[in-house]
Amino acid sequence: MSGSEMIPDYKKILIDEPRPMVRRITLNRPDKRNPLSNELRTELFHALETGDQDDSVRVMVIRGAGPCFSAGYDLQSDVRKEQPYYTAGGLGNWPRHVVEGFFRIWDLAKPVIAQVHGYCLAGGTELATACDLVYVAEDAKIGYPVVRSISPPDNQFYPWIVGLRRSMELMLTGDHMSGTEAAESGFANRAYAPEELEAATLAIAERVAMTPTDLQQINKRAVHRQMDAMGIRAGIRAGTEMQQLATYTETTQAHLGEIRKGLKQALTKRDEEFGDYRTQED
Repeated sequence: MSGSEMIPDYKKILIDEPRPMVRRITLNRPDKRNPLSNELRTELFHALETGDQDDSVRVMVIRGAGPCFSAGYDLQSDVRKEQPYYTAGGLGNWPRHVVEGFFRIWDLAKPVIAQVHGYCLAGGTELATACDLVYVAEDAKIGYPVVRSISPPDNQFYPWIVGLRRSMELMLTGDHMSGTEAAESGFANRAYAPEELEAATLAIAERVAMTPTDLQQINKRAVHRQMDAMGIRAGIRAGTEMQQLATYTETTQAHLGEIRKGLKQALTKRDEEFGDYRTQED
């Protein structure tokens, strides 16, 4: 497989090739802060897997259109329906499904780079973390505010990526990191001024693309195998039970009821005491 003629007409993402052997995927729901609905995720995983099989592509970049990378999963949709790949049903279907997606990206042959600006929240952080390299705008806002009202992450990546103390602080407050802090903590590789982020990300992508895929896939896998040996897959999969357990708490059930009445109002109520995210904008 090769060539752009194999790329379908996507509705929720955009595809371009801004540099030789670099394919870029843009999450394209800017009016909603690029929520990760199953429809968008289906297109995203199709694009990633198509690029992984395309001989003209050596590296892929994921970014968001408009003011941010992604503010998370689409809470106004039923995530149990039309999932982009099969995950066994029953309790914990959604967190298990999300974790499987995380490792689907990890297990691609070709490197995937996240280019993060603006909000990178909840499911957006999970998507960025699944990428092999992460480059962020210095003023990006990266966090998991869902811990305040629903549950820990579907994908328990924080302890693996930023360590015990920083992850505990993020989990117990739901606060966000700036892009600069994210780079300092190990969540991201580097932070750049917002106007420099795209050029810097593409420059890195070009350097990554200089190594042929037959060797690069082994370089990528070598790092992941070390993480496997330390137990990352078992640890993250075990976290799906914690996420499911949290949904049965009184706090979560009450918040889900508020979401059903109105998403914006529910999120405002969640964050107004903390004075951040949506309430800071208002």
